[in-house]
Amino acid sequence: MMLGGPSERSHTAMKCIALGGSVIARLARGGHVWMFLNYILGFRRLGGRVIFVDRELGDVDSKRGDAEALTQIMKDFGATESSVVIVPSAGRVWRDSVSEDAQTLLIDVMGFVEHPEASRAAQTVFLDIDPGFGQMWCELGLADVFAGHDAFVTIGENIGKPFCEIPTCGLDWLTTRPPVVLDEWPPTPPARPVFTTVASWRGSYGPIDYRGKRYGLRVHEFRKFLELPRITGREFELALDIHPDETRDLDALDRNGWRLVDPQDVAGDPWSYRKYIQGSMAEFAVAKSMYVETRSGWFSDRSVCYLASGKPVLVQDTGIRDIYPTGEGLLVYTTLDEAAAGVEEICSHYERHSRAARAIAEEYFDSDKVLTRLLEKLGVA
Repeated sequence: MMLGGPSERSHTAMKCIALGGSVIARLARGGHVWMFLNYILGFRRLGGRVIFVDRELGDVDSKRGDAEALTQIMKDFGATESSVVIVPSAGRVWRDSVSEDAQTLLIDVMGFVEHPEASRAAQTVFLDIDPGFGQMWCELGLADVFAGHDAFVTIGENIGKPFCEIPTCGLDWLTTRPPVVLDEWPPTPPARPVFTTVASWRGSYGPIDYRGKRYGLRVHEFRKFLELPRITGREFELALDIHPDETRDLDALDRNGWRLVDPQDVAGDPWSYRKYIQGSMAEFAVAKSMYVETRSGWFSDRSVCYLASGKPVLVQDTGIRDIYPTGEGLLVYTTLDEAAAGVEEICSHYERHSRAARAIAEEYFDSDKVLTRLLEKLGVA
């Protein structure tokens, strides 16, 4: 479905925003929960009624407790009117479970809500937070996660540009940025002089072969930068989800001075995740090969939380040099030498980079600005 640009859309007033995604099965991943919280709390700040929709997988009754736990998390963060709904799969209508009001905007993260047209929402929006994978699956005929949606939004800000290797699948992609609720992420002095990040080594799915090229995962990029702690002599800690059978990579990480901690121990809920980030000095992050090789313009919602907390961020370039200001607060690298230089720059001028990090978050990722622009692009008042 091809949709017109913002100027061609008529503005429709929505009374409710339904945010769909998979959280109930991943409550022990604080960063995953925070990705959704920044949308839920952000939309609440704009005055809308917000509900979270998680799809039924297996026995619904067994998930009731987790749904109640997620609702309580939202209440603990001030979204007292928000609620969690588990919707049925197999395309059955779930509108009555959510809202009797047809003026509902469904924002479906990665197409997790099965058969979104069954919701009878006034508008159903696919929100792509993992750019490249869904598009290539679709082009290769492996899966069409875009079916049943009226509009298509991605955080891959370069999609559609000539140099970006992500196929558009004939869809009119709108772009957005990861939002952060600044009041929830105030600048905080570091508790220790350590570069950290929270990540998974491989993730939920494997590499993709597309048009004669393989697009891989974080592991395939990280191996290029294994020597960084040894070269710089600085402290690096990874809250890394890595399987114990990855013995070769685990040995290489250990030999080169990477300290590993269990992400469930240090970031297994929204509060500990925030504390872990805010106790860090800065973030060093490696992106998935998919994001790097396609020049996607992807930027992590986790890195946005570091920036908001006044933590300088050193990230692998995914094509963001022309999108965001880099050099102060946000530094990018493509080679091991550039990464090492970025580490030394942050350590040598920390206070300046810390102030710049917060300023970037305020200018580019403030949920008030990001979500207002998103709704404007969607023609929603």
